[in-house]
Formats: sequence, structure tokens, C-alpha cells
Amino acid sequence: MLTAEEIQRIISEDYSSEKKLHARKGQSYYEGEHDIKDYRLFYYNDDGILIEDKYRANYRIPHAFFAELVDQAVQYMLSGDEYIKSDIPELQQELDDYFNCNEDFTAELSETLTGCISKGFEYMYAYKNSEDRIAFQCADSLGVVEVRSKDTDSDTDCVIYKYIDRIEKGYKKIAKIQVWDKEQVYYFVQSNDGKIEKDESEKINPRPHTLYSKGEKTYFKGFGFIPFFRLDNNKKQITGLKAVKDLIDDYDLMASSLSNNLADFDTPVYAVKGFQGNDLNELQQNLKTKKMIGVGEDGDVDVKTVDIPYQARQAKLELDEKNIYRFGMGLNTSGLKDTNATTNIAIKAAYSLLDLKCSKLEIRLKQFLRKLLKPVLDEINKHNKTDYQMKDVYFNFKREVMSNAQENAQIKLTEAQEQSVRINTLLNLAAQLDSETLMQNICEVLDIDYEEIKDRLPDLENADESLLAAESAIEGEDISDEEQQTQQAVLDMLESLLEELG
Repeated sequence: MLTAEEIQRIISEDYSSEKKLHARKGQSYYEGEHDIKDYRLFYYNDDGILIEDKYRANYRIPHAFFAELVDQAVQYMLSGDEYIKSDIPELQQELDDYFNCNEDFTAELSETLTGCISKGFEYMYAYKNSEDRIAFQCADSLGVVEVRSKDTDSDTDCVIYKYIDRIEKGYKKIAKIQVWDKEQVYYFVQSNDGKIEKDESEKINPRPHTLYSKGEKTYFKGFGFIPFFRLDNNKKQITGLKAVKDLIDDYDLMASSLSNNLADFDTPVYAVKGFQGNDLNELQQNLKTKKMIGVGEDGDVDVKTVDIPYQARQAKLELDEKNIYRFGMGLNTSGLKDTNATTNIAIKAAYSLLDLKCSKLEIRLKQFLRKLLKPVLDEINKHNKTDYQMKDVYFNFKREVMSNAQENAQIKLTEAQEQSVRINTLLNLAAQLDSETLMQNICEVLDIDYEEIKDRLPDLENADESLLAAESAIEGEDISDEEQQTQQAVLDMLESLLEELG
């Protein structure tokens, strides 16, 4: 077991690590707390002393590009349905209950992906819920520390998880600290980054991973492993902010500086010629309130305005925005005009960088989900007395891309017309084909499995005669009432086939 002093030392060392420094910066930018917020203006006074200028306009406007890039990747990654699959129906039902159709898990996985991209890595931990089933919850990576056995006096691998439990009067922060090993959890408490003490509010401390009661007896059990799982954004666990931070900072500076210039020069300058008054303040007051002033016989007023050179800033802002989406590998919707001329090919091209980014992340996400799957399969096998293996489960992420609805409708119409032409061609060849071959080819055109529906089709005993009658009708030959009835039989067979499809 770690001592309170060891825990304090490990947490302090971890907080000052470069990895956590980058993670905190990524979290700040995701929340819209950019470096531009600390931007200050200075000038040198007459004595050559550097003084902060608190009178000029100093708008500090963050632009949340990074939050958009992160949310785009997360929502695009999870846009499909049922990404954890099995070809065994009974196992698929269990997987749906644990993962695919579990709203709680979907929400926690979304939070984990968000933290992974914004901070570089994120954790999820397992626990037993009220239904005695394994459940998962996201754990903020800023508060999680992985401790190797060689770094402790107890020679035990463990994970430290620190989080703010509540804020009391006087902004007193109460932090809970949990130390997890393979069998149990140790609970500690800390007030305002002060001394770490044992948490006396926990009745059982240390506490096994799982507690359950049967009758008057209480039983406990550990998972046999530390139930914390880490999802990395990349090999070095670097936040996605690193590639675009300088570009976002430049965009913030250009846009904020333009706003400051507009604010500083929005008031015209009055050049008063032949002013005979004694008080400039009076002149200013007359301009503000009465909108008039008096001047001498040769006096005049010339209103001066300043043209702000914004074109260069505007061009730089457009270039920065383009590069932010380019190097951040996101979807720049400003390049997609909302018109019917925007084809599906253009839309897919716009998605190419985002799709590449998510394809790389998908590899690590599958490895992460495979780790979560192992204890879940063990629990399923134990409860159902089955022997499902990891190889019985696979992952299939089908990401959805928006498309041009009008173009999609035109494609479907073209496919339907092609299908109709192929069926008519088969009917024209009815005299050369036996009825079974004809129906097999029609099923192929309609993408129907002939073997599955052939027993439900009408009796084809006299179908050849019906097909000959249909051919005669197509060629415009005279046919008797009896032949017309046989011709209708072919059409009825086709109609019955379409009803089976419906």
C-alpha cells in the first residue's frame, strides 16, 4: 500500500510532467480558454519605462476551432450503428446490452474519445453496477497516474485516481483520491491541495473491487487486474492541439487586433479652424450633446476619418482558417456550398482528411475496445455457462457521410430504370428460356435469393405456355381469350415475386 507521503510525491511529479502540461493545454483550448486571453498591450512613456496600456481597446477573442475539430472526429467516428458485432445471435444480443444499445456506455465512450483527442490520452474504468453487471465510466486523464511497482516501496503496480468531489464554503476544494491495485481500492481525501489523509467517510477502507451480500453474509471479490484502460491519441500520447495551436493563436491575434483597430478608430476626428473659445472640453461637450459648435468668421470644421487597412488581415484570416482545417484534418464546411451543384464526389473529397484521421484513430480504438471486451466476455460466459471466445467478436465502424439528396434520388431512379429494362429483356427472351431459368434471372435482377422464395411462387407447371403467350402479346400478334389468360399468369408471377420482396 502507498503511504500518504508517497501519493503526494507521485501526484506532484506527475502534475509537473511534460505530458500532463500538454494535456492541460489541450483541455483549455477545447474549453475555449486560449492564450489570447492573456494578451496585454504596453508602451514606453516619456521616461522610457514600459507601461501597460489599459485605455486602448484590447478585445481578446478566442475562436474555438479546436473544439470543432475534436467534436467532428468524435461524432464522425461514432456515427454508425452497432460497431461491436458477432455472427452468433445469442452473443450479439449480449453485446448489444453491454455496448451497442447501452446509452450509458455510448455516452462514456464519447467522453473518452473527446478526452483522448483533446488531451492526448483518456481513461475508462470498470465497476460493478446495481444489476451486478460490469459497466464502464470515463476517468479524467488529468487526475489519473499510473504507478509502476519499481517506483513504490510496496513493490506493487497501482493506479492513482484524483478528482474534485465538492467545493465547500470559501471555495474550499475537497478532492477524493483512490489508489487501485489488482484486488482492492484505498480511499484518501485532500482539502485545498493540503495534507493527504485517510478517508474516514468510507466504512470499508480498503475496499474490494466488488461487494455483494447473500442473506446476512457479505462477500467480496477483486477483478484480478487494475480496471483502468487507457485510449491513446497516438504513440506519444500528444494532444491533437499541437498541430494547429500556432495557427489558432495567429487567427485569434489577427481577429482580435482587427476588432481593436475598429474600436480605437470608430470615432471621427474634428479639425476646427479659427476656434475662438477658451475651453476645448466645452467644444467636445457641444459636439456630443448639441451636435453643433460655433466658429469665428474665417472658421471651419473638417471631419477626418481613418481608413483601416483590413484587406491584409482578412486574407491572413482566410489562410489561417484553411490551414487549421487542413493540418487539423477536419471538415471545412465553408468550402461546401449548399446548392444542388455540390456533388457527392465533392462532399467525399471534403471528408477525406477527417476520414483519414478517424481511420488512424480507429486502429487504437479497436485495441482499446478489445481490452474492455475481455472481462465482459468472462462475465457472459460465467452467467450463461457458455464458452465464447475473443475471436467470436469483431468490430465494424461504418461512418456516415452527408450526401446530396437530389443526386441520390437520381441515382436510384437510374438504377430502377436499368432494372426495368433488364426485366423486359428477359420477358422478350421468354420463348427461349424455361420458366425456372427465367425466374432465377429475374430474382438476380431484383437481388432476391431464388432458393429462399421458390417454394412460395405460384405453380409453374404451365408457365412455358404462359411465356409464349406473353411473347406474342409483346410482338402484337392476335391471341385468344384463353391465351390472354396464360399471358396474365406470367405477369401475376412477377407481381407475386415483387410482393415477396416487399
